[in-house]
This record gives sequence, structure tokens and C-alpha cells, in this order.
Amino acid sequence: MLRITGGQRRETGPDGEYVTRRVSGSAATKAYRCPGCAQEIPTGMPHVVAWRPYGDGGDRRHWHSSCWERRSRRSPRAPRY
Repeated sequence: MLRITGGQRRETGPDGEYVTRRVSGSAATKAYRCPGCAQEIPTGMPHVVAWRPYGDGGDRRHWHSSCWERRSRRSPRAPRY
């Protein structure tokens, strides 16, 4: 299921419920480490920010867009939060 509110999307999948937001390349002003592949997301690269809908947002993670889309097909050894 997918719901969109104010630039944020609410997604429910086999790994649970998340709130996501797409970050454009021009808005990506810091480098981050993707939890899906453990590689760097460099400054200027469009990507996805995802977090659980309940809580304080401390579990917010930045993912490569392709890693986020493939997360449910990863092996159990893949980094998850």
C-alpha cells in the first residue's frame, strides 16, 4: 500500500511500514552511507530517505534509490534497520 502526503510517502511492504522522501540531487548536500549496499551516497546524488512512521525519527536512513527498491529481495545477511 502507498499513500502520499506533502512530499512524503507511506509504504507498507514485506519488511514493514516506512515513511519515505525522495531527495533530489540539488538537495543532496551531504554524503551518506547506504544501509542496503554499505557504499557511499555522494553529495549531489538523488536518493531516498526512509524511517519508521512511529518513533522519533532516529532510525532515518539514506538509501540509494535502487537499493531501496530492491530491499525486499536481499538475503537475510544484508544490513537492515
